[in-house]
Amino acid sequence: MKSTPLSLIAGTVALAAVTGFAALTAPGDAGEPEAKAAARLPVERTSLLCPAPSTSDVAETTYTSFTPAGKSGGEAGAAELEPAEALPVDEDAPADEDASDEDATSDEDATSDEEKEKDADKEKATDGKPVISLKDPGKPSTADTDKADAPALIGTATGKLAPGWAAQQTTTAAAGGARGLLGVSCSAPDTDFWFPGASTAAARQDYVHLTNPDDTAAVADIELYGAEGALKSDVAEGITVPARSSVPMLISTLTGEEAENVTVHVTTRSGRVGAVVSAAEDEVGSDWLSASADPAQTLVMPGIPADATSVRLVAFAPGEDDADVKVQLMGKNATFAPAGNDTLHIKSQMTASVDLKDVTRGEPGSIRLSPADGSSTPVVAALRVVRGTGDEQEVAFIPATAAVGDRASVADNRAKGSVLSLTAPGATAKVKVTASAGSEGGEPTVKTYTVKGGTTLEVTPEAPSGLKGSYALTVETESGGPVHAARTLTLTEGGIDMFTVQTLPDDGGTVEVPQARQDLSVLDD
Repeated sequence: MKSTPLSLIAGTVALAAVTGFAALTAPGDAGEPEAKAAARLPVERTSLLCPAPSTSDVAETTYTSFTPAGKSGGEAGAAELEPAEALPVDEDAPADEDASDEDATSDEDATSDEEKEKDADKEKATDGKPVISLKDPGKPSTADTDKADAPALIGTATGKLAPGWAAQQTTTAAAGGARGLLGVSCSAPDTDFWFPGASTAAARQDYVHLTNPDDTAAVADIELYGAEGALKSDVAEGITVPARSSVPMLISTLTGEEAENVTVHVTTRSGRVGAVVSAAEDEVGSDWLSASADPAQTLVMPGIPADATSVRLVAFAPGEDDADVKVQLMGKNATFAPAGNDTLHIKSQMTASVDLKDVTRGEPGSIRLSPADGSSTPVVAALRVVRGTGDEQEVAFIPATAAVGDRASVADNRAKGSVLSLTAPGATAKVKVTASAGSEGGEPTVKTYTVKGGTTLEVTPEAPSGLKGSYALTVETESGGPVHAARTLTLTEGGIDMFTVQTLPDDGGTVEVPQARQDLSVLDD
């Protein structure tokens, strides 16, 4: 008798659930295997990385972890975010030769207690214990910190907590140069990232944060592109990111050239990293710039607030050919081209930008880029969005994003201040929106919305009944064409409506697993 061990089949299914790829052929089979319909199974392991939140002494950060209910990846599991290891201090830095020994001793005495206190805090924050642990699907968990040296976080979810696991990091900095509401969805590690919308201008302080989740060092390269092409840099190649550590790089120190609009390209030679850009602009505010969706001919940037006072589109063509794209605003009732900006020419490997001003004119909207004049060159893109005027300005970024797909979630929604934007760039679509149980109590609510093709629907989510704490939003496509979504969170501090926007791409909670060919004759004697 010949047989296929069941352990091989089980192992193959498990491998596919983790990696998204597997194939199985019974020993002794000959010829091509019969085509079988692939099954979709919940993933069994998910990784997320959160950057170090802020260096401001007045910043307060909330972490929120959430896995939507349903599509279980197993009976048991865990989802924890732990501190990345702190990098060692460079003790070989030269001392100030003009300072006397007496001055040095005085300074040391004056700061020794403060330094000891900071060291103790850092040791406590990086003692290896989870900063936040998620217990069950369907209910978010939260944690807070006000430490200026709070570390980056590295996390893994397994079992029933893996499918669709999401984490949000929200920092409120009410004063200082980094003033703003900085929100970022913690992201999975990868090897290739595009960030159109960064800057090396004097008024900007942009950092690219590289976080390595693995037990071996990663080596990364950073390329910078301005309006005239690549920006010269001698220090942006071969950047070592130590194991389970995070490295922030001030972008303006990587080149001697000043450029208002810069596209940052991060790749790894070895290993993988999480990458995100923090952007702070004098007199305007600060926020995180997440990576654009992969280069594509058509891109969607959803969720421009109705009261936006300035919208800047930044795009880049990474290939060898120029790109020509149509610029369209999908508004509340229809799709139209912004006056005087219906197309944009993007030269190969040069960053292009256009000021769309107050393009939404009091109504919510989303930008769609699509090929023009027969162009087929893929591009990446992002929006810089400003609300308010004068001393009450505040900035956020909206990168091009993939569609919601089967399901997508965003955590850390408050009783007030959350707005959900839904955009259907093609056919009309129907989506289900679930507001989860609250982190400290409350029952989920579910509503269904129809999004007319070519428009943007802005809704204020119905909060969970009896809400205590914060909640998560989960969007699921039920029928029709693709839907792109974004959540805007607004908090008022000092009379300024500070805001941040997070997009909702498909959560990748399931993977396609080829079914094993089942020929019962192989079990016969």
